[in-house]
Amino acid sequence: MPTPHNTANPGDIAKTILLPGDPLRAKTLAQTYLENPVQFNSVRNMYGYTGTYKGKRISVMGTGMGMPSIGIYTHELIHEYGVKNLIRIGSCGAINKKVKIGDIVIAQGACTDSNYAYQYGLHGTYSAIASFDLLRMAILSAEKHGFSYEVGNILSSDIFYKEKPLWKDWAKMGCLGVEMETYALYCNAVRAAYAAEGVDADETSPVNPHADVKALGLFTVSDSLVTGEATTPEERQNKFTDMMEVALDVASEL
Repeated sequence: MPTPHNTANPGDIAKTILLPGDPLRAKTLAQTYLENPVQFNSVRNMYGYTGTYKGKRISVMGTGMGMPSIGIYTHELIHEYGVKNLIRIGSCGAINKKVKIGDIVIAQGACTDSNYAYQYGLHGTYSAIASFDLLRMAILSAEKHGFSYEVGNILSSDIFYKEKPLWKDWAKMGCLGVEMETYALYCNAVRAAYAAEGVDADETSPVNPHADVKALGLFTVSDSLVTGEATTPEERQNKFTDMMEVALDVASEL
């Protein structure tokens, strides 16, 4: 059924979805790569489309900026629309000098300065990680194409304009780049998957249908906090094609 944020009907959204933050990037991706794309959502101008790529049914939808926004959209995609594979395609700022403008960062894990995981009642700091299956597929795709990429931790931050720049502290712990969404995506996916395995269910609880939910974050380095280099908004919307090729390779194999 439609939600407050998505007017799609059951069956309108594929089991695999690509998730750029920018809804205009979602529109560009659908029009450029998908065959016969059909728009399923425009609420709040958060565009979503479903089409085919190499014969595989795939959807693409914007998620907006920040963990509260992607948290809403991915929760609904998983729990209301039965999406199984969620691949974030976004931009990140490099905080490590070995990561260059235009490189792909494949997020093995996401660190955060957010309290997003507070809702789970954990007595510690949760490490949010990607699906290994999707991670491996993305690495194989990047190597096949000869794209420049790095695999490792990214920082999902709640704050864009920081009072005090703290990126160097995260860089000292091996983080490659900073963005604002992936930690929430990984949390939502793993929570749904493990609920499906009955971890918190009793003998009378129905089986949770959201098994095998997987997530991955892919990023193109749009700017560097190390060197001060940056790309334009137009370049971020239209020219991050290497990352999109990897994401589509993964999606077409699922």
